[in-house]
Amino acid sequence: MTARVMLAVLAAALGACSSFDQGTRSLADAITLYKPEVVQGNFVSKEQVAALQPGMTRLQVRDILGTPLVTSLFHGDRWDYVFTMRRQRVEPQNFRLTLFFQGDVLERFEGDDMPSETEFVQRISRERKVKVPRLEATEEQLAKFPAAAGPAGAASAAPAAAQPAGSYPPLEPAR
Repeated sequence: MTARVMLAVLAAALGACSSFDQGTRSLADAITLYKPEVVQGNFVSKEQVAALQPGMTRLQVRDILGTPLVTSLFHGDRWDYVFTMRRQRVEPQNFRLTLFFQGDVLERFEGDDMPSETEFVQRISRERKVKVPRLEATEEQLAKFPAAAGPAGAASAAPAAAQPAGSYPPLEPAR
């Protein structure tokens, strides 16, 4: 009698292992005490992809998207931006964007349909009504700040041309 009961329990346990579906996975996630978040790669938003234009240089692309996650010695004209994120109680996020260059110029790009910054925050937030602030200043906001002062303290109309774009001022004054 005991052997039959043990056999029935063993058969039920093995049968339960084969029916591990999304409902069972949700139950297992609910009783899991801690599961570390895994975030890898570069998040690229829909707004960043919209700023890409064929004909841009590698430096311009890097300014918009950041340094690519994957570059290959064997495929020097290809950059891959990959982003994955796994968190408890949040659907896994997986995005990929591949850029193809011809020399130093962006030829084309392809990849997943990227979410906007607001959509991405909504997907990963436990609070579904998160308001993402606007990250660009309007003309009215910029008008509140005075123009850059020239050497005599007066506002100058033209930007300083002494420093080329992308360079830094000297660390020590000239002697």
